[in-house]
Amino acid sequence: MQQVITDDLDALLDVLPPHIAEPLSRSGDRSEFLEVVMDLGRPPEARYLNQESLLSPKEVTAEDIDYVVRQISTFGDDNRAGIERTLHRISAIRNRKGRIVGLSCRVGRAVFGTIAMIRDLVESGQSILLLGRPGVGKTTMLREVARVLADEFGKRVIIVDTSNEIGGDGDIPHPAIGRARRMQVSTPARQHAVMIEAVENHMPEVIVIDEIGTELEAQAARTIAERGVQLVGTAHGNSLDNLMMNPTLSDLIGGIQTVTLGDEEARRRGTQKSILERKAPATFDVVVEIQSWGRVAIHPDVAAVVDATLRGHLIPLEVRWFEDGEVKSEKALPYVTPEPESYRKPARGEEPKNIMPYGINRVRLEESIQRMKVPAKVVNDLDKADLLMTSKSHYRRKSQVLEEAEGRGTPIYVIRSDKASQMEQGLAIIYRIEERSDSVALALMETEEAIEEIRRSGEPVELSPQNAFVRRLQHQLAEKYNLITRSTGKAPRRRVRIFAGSEKARR
Repeated sequence: MQQVITDDLDALLDVLPPHIAEPLSRSGDRSEFLEVVMDLGRPPEARYLNQESLLSPKEVTAEDIDYVVRQISTFGDDNRAGIERTLHRISAIRNRKGRIVGLSCRVGRAVFGTIAMIRDLVESGQSILLLGRPGVGKTTMLREVARVLADEFGKRVIIVDTSNEIGGDGDIPHPAIGRARRMQVSTPARQHAVMIEAVENHMPEVIVIDEIGTELEAQAARTIAERGVQLVGTAHGNSLDNLMMNPTLSDLIGGIQTVTLGDEEARRRGTQKSILERKAPATFDVVVEIQSWGRVAIHPDVAAVVDATLRGHLIPLEVRWFEDGEVKSEKALPYVTPEPESYRKPARGEEPKNIMPYGINRVRLEESIQRMKVPAKVVNDLDKADLLMTSKSHYRRKSQVLEEAEGRGTPIYVIRSDKASQMEQGLAIIYRIEERSDSVALALMETEEAIEEIRRSGEPVELSPQNAFVRRLQHQLAEKYNLITRSTGKAPRRRVRIFAGSEKARR
């Protein structure tokens, strides 16, 4: 599989002040060059995929910033501008009076061949949501999807281009989108309206949209999908797990609600009385997590994955990557790095007793162990450790500690990030705990116990600190029992207090 990259880099260098552009023009390999950062009173920087470098010892002046601003298009409400007929993006930072005091000049690249890993999904006609951290290539892949669907499959494709990142700046779109048509958006606040307008006025078979980030845009996406139009878009978030915990965007995967079961039904299911369920069909059929430029993780049936996750089950996802010009794939469990590592699940009764955290929060791990009630102790010495738990980012760095652990044959368990929910999911897998183990279910169980206590004693109960999404579920659950709730404290210690009805009268 051959990738062809076009970046029009000279057009970006032409708008930069000469003393900033000169070092860049002399550099050899510019394939990993991401952006130029110009902040007033600081030396200009060039940012690459894995490093940064100063371009000049001279500090950026107001004249340098004005030099760039004069040669590019007008900044929109989102403080973004571009260079006509290119994919480059210039973003502004303003002071309190509205004057520009900083610029991020980002390279826009058209990469032909990026969708080889997901071509079968694109061809299937299913609605696809792309997730991933900033700079990982979501918009680049989205642009290539639009071109392939329009040129190779002959579909009527409309791109809703809010910041001109997909089709480039100016009235004439960049050739990278092929025969796809592009609708520009005058202000980000109108993106949802233009999405609906595209469907109603232009008879598309496919709508392509970048950065779905508001509730109105999520609702517009649902409307488009319900009309039988294939939707391909990106959203804020790195993974499906992030999306489920985002109250604004969870509607994209069907939304999540708290359901209270009767005593008999709860016994039949073998669950607590309050459970989480998906509210509606998922807007997107498939979620693709872009892990890097050449690696993706695919959830082929979003509804099934969400349902299973809410029940505490793990459904393997498919990981695909480029290797020797070909697309390789394998099945992997979520939350566990798909890269080779030394951890293998031990036989029952042989689980590790001492866990050494490396690159993750020790206190958070200890709290997770207490909540999960697993027979484990946190240690700091590799000599005493039966297992080393680390994050994906630290595992990739292959530090001396990790190399020593592998050399000794100490098992290494890799979690995606330094979060309690990730630690608890890992502990559940290691110790073969079948029931739902994430922090959401634990928080709802705590709420149920508090409700029972209040109904018995009438005294208010204060719950453990939770994020905004979990607090909302706790409020909803208490309201079903006609109890009064309030959120108190400041993040990250903000929590819910529950009162009996008489408490409201006293207050």
